[in-house]
Amino acid sequence: MAASLNKVILIGNLGKNPETRTLESGVVMCRFSIATSETYRNRQSGEKTSHTEWHNIVLWRNLAEVADKYLHKGDKVLIEGRIRSRSWEDKESGQMRYTTEILADQMQMMGSVKKASDTESPNVLEEPNARSFVQESPIQLEEDLPF
Repeated sequence: MAASLNKVILIGNLGKNPETRTLESGVVMCRFSIATSETYRNRQSGEKTSHTEWHNIVLWRNLAEVADKYLHKGDKVLIEGRIRSRSWEDKESGQMRYTTEILADQMQMMGSVKKASDTESPNVLEEPNARSFVQESPIQLEEDLPF
């Protein structure tokens, strides 16, 4: 039997501020999207073309709390995780909806961060920031079972 691997590594910028909520069980969950872009030259026309892909990111527990506290629209992050596709029935239309998400296990904030003391001059930046955070105990869903 051949081994398989579901691993994603993305570096991109947040499209909007993270949305965080606490479930009834007390578990914290955070969602945001990041954009990754690639630029290439069209062979026929010679023009530069760029393509942006949007990725839905989901974080749990401590990783979600860190993202909620420190991440903002436009911030650059490195996300490591796994792809998860899911479906549900839309309550209003009754139609099936589908989504593909990245369940993050690790997050690294990249670039520069604004100094908290510089609220009057928000464009002043600290030294480059490269703080890494790892999910302590990834959430295990029943769908992870191989049978």
